[in-house]
Amino acid sequence: MQKPAVLTVHYVLKNKLGELVDTSEGSEPLHFLEGSPEIIEGIQKAVKDRNVGDCLEVTVPPAMAYGEHNPELIRKVPRSMFEGVENLQVGMKFQTNTGDTAQVVQVVSIDGNLVRVDANHPLAGFTLYFDLEIIGKREATEEEINAGHPLS
Repeated sequence: MQKPAVLTVHYVLKNKLGELVDTSEGSEPLHFLEGSPEIIEGIQKAVKDRNVGDCLEVTVPPAMAYGEHNPELIRKVPRSMFEGVENLQVGMKFQTNTGDTAQVVQVVSIDGNLVRVDANHPLAGFTLYFDLEIIGKREATEEEINAGHPLS
């Protein structure tokens, strides 16, 4: 059985209007282990069996990215849950720890003593448009396979 590859990819992410959402241009490219759950399925499938130098335009539907926007992940909580936060504002993000899972929530509105938070990924529900360039590909080491991500 062939070992998974470690890929290095430059990316440009745009929305459906062609507006820039994110890019690796001018910064560190994306490094990931083939098959790792850390990278969305749409990118994983797009780069499978590709080689260094390949440039791809990829459209990734929500189901292969961050999922559909789930209204059940929007909740109203008492402002008292933000004790110690002096200037609570819309847009602020917090990590919550409930049971075994950590979750990031964003404040979407504040109405008196009620704060509405959204635990959806900011890109949930969106089709993503990527320009990808594969700039590196090598066989993963046993340590990287066991760790589930590149080590260098």
